[in-house]
Order: sequence, then C-alpha cells, then structure tokens
Amino acid sequence: MKLARITTDGRELELSYIDQGQGMPVLLIHGFASNKEINWANTGWLRDLNHAGFRTIAFDNRGHGASTKFYQPADYSLEWMAQDAVNLLDHLGIERAHLIGYSMGSRISTTLAMHHGARFGRIVLSGNGWGMVEGSGDWNPVRDALLAASLAEVTDPRGRAFRAFADQTGSDREALAACVTGVRELIPENWLPYIQNEVLVAIGTDDDLAGSGEKLAAALPNGRYLPIPGKDHMKAVGDKVHKQGAIAFLQEE
Repeated sequence: MKLARITTDGRELELSYIDQGQGMPVLLIHGFASNKEINWANTGWLRDLNHAGFRTIAFDNRGHGASTKFYQPADYSLEWMAQDAVNLLDHLGIERAHLIGYSMGSRISTTLAMHHGARFGRIVLSGNGWGMVEGSGDWNPVRDALLAASLAEVTDPRGRAFRAFADQTGSDREALAACVTGVRELIPENWLPYIQNEVLVAIGTDDDLAGSGEKLAAALPNGRYLPIPGKDHMKAVGDKVHKQGAIAFLQEE
C-alpha cells in the first residue's frame, strides 16, 4: 500500500493508492462504500488493464478504505473529491490520464471532466447514468442504516444493502454516513455540453440506481452507451462485457 500526502482546499489528507503497470495511465475512481481493492483489484480491472498495456492508478476516496476519514457532510463535496484525484496525479507527476469511475466515482469523474477535462483522455462513466443529473431517490435511509446499531435494526432495502456491504468491508460507517449526505449533489445538466472528452457510459441493464445510460450518453457531445446485459448495480462492476468494452474504448486513442 502506498500513501500520498496531499492538500485539498487547505486541508491535509492521505490517499491510499495502487500504482502498477506501464503505458498510458488510467485513473480509477471507485464507488460509494467500496475501495480500490474491492472495486478494481478483486474484480480483475487492474490485471486486465495492465495486460492491455496501461498503467493503473486506483485510490481510496476520502472517507473510504485506508485514506483519511472526515465526519462532516461538507467534507465530501464533489469538487473536493475531484480535486483529491487531481492532486494525486500531481503527486505522481502525471500530466494526462484516461479516467474510469464507477457509481459515485462517475459523479466525481464527471466533475473532473468539466473542470479539468484537459488532464484526461478518454473517460468511462460506469454505474451512473441520468441519475447523477436528476437524482436517484432518497438516500437518507442509507445514512440512517450506516449509523444504526446493527443490521438487524435496518428495514429499508437499499439501506440494508449498503449497511451489509459496509460491514463486509469493515468500513468506517460514520465517515460513510457523512459522505453519502455530502456527495449527493447533482450534476448540472448544463455542464454536459461542455465536456469535450470522448466518453463511454456503461450501465447494467438491470441497474435500478443509475438512471438512463442512453440519455446521459446522448447529452454528451462525444458520448456513447454500453449496456451491460443482465447485471444490476452491484454485479456490473467486474462483468466481462463491461471490462472488455471499456478497454477497447480506451485503446481507440
């Protein structure tokens, strides 16, 4: 495990990251309540990208994994989490990279595309479609589930799923509760026409959280859509169609 000490908006923090392979760098940003190992290493993404000739950089977002934890929702704005990613690239001396984000990572990646698009080549937005623009329901039950004394007390289905996942990964549930509150800000629809990167939107056909991938891809000047057949939000991450489609897309440059 490697640690990068960075400063975002005047606050120091450490980001735990993996940096392996050679070639064009690919920065990978994981989803809410996950981490770099679960999202990218255990699913074969790092291995497959390395075999395809890419250098991979995967890190734990603030509040997740082995990175610094904060406990106020205001500490988890999309702008600051995106800036963390830029600061990590600066720490590594990387001027330009491809970008892959999953779920919450797609929100962060879209923020990066808008404010730092020149730092990135091709971008893969996975597990988050039009839901990042119009919202994806009430996430307060997820916050409450994370703060509950035990899983047995949680009755909301989405809350139970994320609480069980957080327990499985040994996550800091208080930090995640702050994150899920702070990071729910929506992506402004009027941002999308200004994103000039080539973008692949990849969504499981059974994903009931992401929103329409087709609609998001159509709103982007250089967007295209990749359906991940028969996969829901949790199972789409390491799917073969997902990985092969994303890697082929990155190799087009």
